[in-house]
Order: sequence, then C-alpha cells, then structure tokens
Amino acid sequence: MLRGIWLGGTVALTLGCYVASIALAPAGSAQPVPALGGLLFLGTSVHVATTAWFWSVPEVRGHMLARRGRYVLAPVALVVGTAVLAAAASPRAFVWVLPVFLAWQFFHFQKQNLGLAALSATAYGAGRLDRAERACVTAAGVAGIVALLSRPELLQLTVDLRLRFLFPPAAIAYSAAVGAGCVLLLRRRRPGVAFAAVYVMALLFFLPVFLFASPYAAVAGLTAAHGYQYLLIMALVAGGGRPVLSRLVSLALLLNIGLLLGTVLNLASHLHDSSAAGRALYGAYLGAVMAHFVIDAGLWRLRDEFPRRFLTRRLPYLLGAGRASAAAAPADRVH
Repeated sequence: MLRGIWLGGTVALTLGCYVASIALAPAGSAQPVPALGGLLFLGTSVHVATTAWFWSVPEVRGHMLARRGRYVLAPVALVVGTAVLAAAASPRAFVWVLPVFLAWQFFHFQKQNLGLAALSATAYGAGRLDRAERACVTAAGVAGIVALLSRPELLQLTVDLRLRFLFPPAAIAYSAAVGAGCVLLLRRRRPGVAFAAVYVMALLFFLPVFLFASPYAAVAGLTAAHGYQYLLIMALVAGGGRPVLSRLVSLALLLNIGLLLGTVLNLASHLHDSSAAGRALYGAYLGAVMAHFVIDAGLWRLRDEFPRRFLTRRLPYLLGAGRASAAAAPADRVH
C-alpha cells in the first residue's frame, strides 16, 4: 500500500505541479496569483527547510557529526560565504553569481529524478538502471539547463549571458536524449508500468522549458514538482519504521520544521534589492539552499552503508533488504 502511495503520489504531484503552474502562470512579468505563490512556497522554501529534520534523528545526527566536513563545515561555509559575498557586492554585481547557483540547483533536480527512477526500478523489480539509461536522464537534464541559461528571462535574471545561440542545439540534444531513453526503455524485457512511468517522467522533466516563454509556465512547474517529490518521500521516511506514537511525533516535527524554517527562508529570498544587511540574509538563504544540496547528496547516497541501512529500515517497501543490496551499486542517490 505504501509503495503505491509513493508511486501514485510522486506521479500525481509532479503532473499536478506542471498543470497548476501552466494554468496559473501570469502574463509577462506580473506577480503570480496567491494559489501559485502558495504552491511555490511549499515546493521551494519548505522542502529545503525539511532537510533540517535529519538533525532530530539521533542516529543520523551521530553519522553527520562523525563527518563534520560534509555535514557541518561545508554548509556553514556556504551560508557564511554567500552572506558575506552578497553584502559586500552590489546587487548588480552579485546577480552574476545566480546563473552558477541556478545551474547547480537544476542539476540537483535531475539527480533526484535519476534517483527516483533507480528507486522505482528497485521497488518494482524492474532490474537495475544501466549506464546508458542513466546517461540519457542526465543528458536530458543538462540540455534543459543549457536551454534555461540561454534564455535568462525564463529564470527572471537581469543579466544577458550571451548564450542565446545555444537554445536550438540544446533543444536538439534534449530531443535526442529523450528519444534514446525511450528506445532503451522499449528494449527492456519487462520494464513494468511503474518503472516506465517514473523513467519517462525523469526524461521529460525539463520539457516545459522548451515549450513556454513565460517564466512561471516554463520553470515554476518543475521547481514545485521537485519540492513536492521530496516532501512526499521525506514524510514517508519520517513516518516509517517506528511505533505509531513515534511516527506521529516525527511527522509533526517534520511539518513544524518545514513551515517555520521555510517561512524564514522565504522571507530572506526576497531581500536581494535590500540594504547590505538584507542582502546578507539573501546570500545566507542561497547558501542554505546549497547546503541542502550538499547534505542530501550524502544522506541519500545508496552506495554508502549508513544511508542504505537507514533508508531500508524506514522504507522497507521501496528498499527491501534483498532488493536494496542489488540496487545499491547503480543508484547514485535516492535524492
């Protein structure tokens, strides 16, 4: 049952975010309607904030404290470094940092899609993702990122990177990656509907970038979809493998951390044109998002013993002991 909730929820939330964002996208540079703003709040700031929940789990906290370089020093350095840089630089100069940040962010999105595809293959017995299948998902993501950077107005950036000539080649590369991925999927002996749905979803994740000129129609859907995918699996992890009362407490803690810290992050995300102190908070917000990338890249890496053991215990219906060992090698990470 829980396995079906994860699969159905992941697909439904992803498609729902795309449909809602396209339907509610404002014209031109107008502000989004409250419904779209709420969708993005939960899918961006709240989902980033829920990473802090891991510090509430004693065994995870011990694992992170034993590896302070990745889980303590690197996040602190990112938050402090970007805060200082944002405060010291003028808004006009600091905006040149954003393309690098956004490229990392969208690559992080596609790595999650790759992890979800690998997870669905494991959970539904479809066999391991091979190198070519993984390469197609990664290539589709990279092509989407190049397309976004070639049209900075889709990212609401005020800088011109002079990369517009790359949009047609990016579209061709994207089409080739999606086509190759579909061919590989059809060549599978028995891919199964569940795995096929998640794998195709991963291949098509950046499709709106090539179809729409509105920033919200082109980008908001995939941004929100990424966040809701993460919130769903975090809720399953928080509520998994524990007595009923402990599950409820853990889920309540996850919800409160997400909403409280997410509100703080959301407020800081709008201070890019503020005073030096305000810009420092904006820089700290960007650093916190990047810290989220770094922390998750370690805690969801199924190649490593601790994440594999912890997630198998919390999500046995997705990473059963027999299946997890077979899938651990090819899966870069669940997230």
